[in-house]
Amino acid sequence: FPKAKLIEKIAHAQTLIILDRQDSYGAQGGNMSLEIRAALQEAKLDCEVYTRIYGLGGKDFYYEEAVKLVKECVGQDLPKFDYLQISEGQPVQEPEYFKPLSASDTELGFTRCVLNEQGRPQVQGGQIAATTAMPKRLAPGHGACPGCGIPVNVNLLLRGIEGLVVLLFQTGCGMVVTTSYPKTSFKVPYLHNLFQNGAATVAGLAEMFHQRQKRGELPQGEITFIMISGDGGMDIGLGSAIGAALRNDAFILMEYDNGGYMNTGYQLSYSTPMGARSSTSHIGKTQYGKTFVNKDTPQIMAAAGAQYVATVAESQPVDFLKKAAKAQYYAKNKGFVYLKALSACPLNWADVPSQERKVIQAAVDCGYFPLYEIEEGVTTINYNPEKTGKQIPAIDWLKMMGRTRHLGKPEYAEVVDHIQKEIDKRWIRLKARAESEVL
Repeated sequence: FPKAKLIEKIAHAQTLIILDRQDSYGAQGGNMSLEIRAALQEAKLDCEVYTRIYGLGGKDFYYEEAVKLVKECVGQDLPKFDYLQISEGQPVQEPEYFKPLSASDTELGFTRCVLNEQGRPQVQGGQIAATTAMPKRLAPGHGACPGCGIPVNVNLLLRGIEGLVVLLFQTGCGMVVTTSYPKTSFKVPYLHNLFQNGAATVAGLAEMFHQRQKRGELPQGEITFIMISGDGGMDIGLGSAIGAALRNDAFILMEYDNGGYMNTGYQLSYSTPMGARSSTSHIGKTQYGKTFVNKDTPQIMAAAGAQYVATVAESQPVDFLKKAAKAQYYAKNKGFVYLKALSACPLNWADVPSQERKVIQAAVDCGYFPLYEIEEGVTTINYNPEKTGKQIPAIDWLKMMGRTRHLGKPEYAEVVDHIQKEIDKRWIRLKARAESEVL
């Protein structure tokens, strides 16, 4: 920046007018204006400085306008910062795309929690046919790919949760496909946050709501606060999520795990299956895809003290709905809740959109994604493929997706063996925890 030459030219000026064609909103000027004012201060020069933003939107600026501006500013008591060439807009009547959902619209009694003899919630209701009458908080008209699991999982979650809800989505596919400016696909209050601090944001929002209720500043009533994140968001924002679990903040965090940073071109995440091809884990003579096993987020969140942890799958919708109702009970009465859904991404899994429910079920049957819940530290397995006779080897699931189909070749037998041993080890640990209230 030629500040020495500029200072030499303007050293004796009593009034300086800076025209900037770019604005740093809130800084009282664009970058050039800020640099010149800093140079004046450094040179200890004292003069009247006016900054005007011009040419926004491609508008032309003519010699006559410059002359007029000089005449207006010299010797006049005008604002030091302003915009030129402003055209007043016309009033716009915004259409109401959706009628906002009230508590009475969504308190339908389809799922109810009552306490059993052990003092834990037991779900009554939750029938698929009945819950179809629950109004969708995530409306049709989003831009998700055919077969995408995100709207399926979000809508299943919300079918099991009654009453008022506030949703926060971290950046990711779920946010992008539902919020094409200036509309969103939501019929309920919605917030967007970056990956790093979504959990902190919704925790603060929930606490603000409860504190203002205590002070009488907000009416009495219940709101369920829900954060939705992809597995990428649970990589980048894991610290914030663990902090919420440790503080026992009263909200539900649901992760839709599609095993990659799908919104930005399918880079691997820590939840990507071992051996999977992605844009950052390749297949070749010396590479076979991702080189390490997937992150076990439910166990991480349980170790952080979450009151209720559960895994859910669209292939088991009744189990999903009942866990959603339990999640709401724990969030309202106990504190922090974490749910994880295995979420299909046919674009990057390279499989058939219409078959995703079968692919998800295969992940459950092979033990890669077991269905269980942890209530205040006590583990329960909700679906045991060993007992149903539906248990399959991991390779049967891996061959259903283009991203892992190469693992069926003989040269990758050692990788498949490693994956199977890890699945078996986690399953044995899970069964041991389910047999003991101490583990």
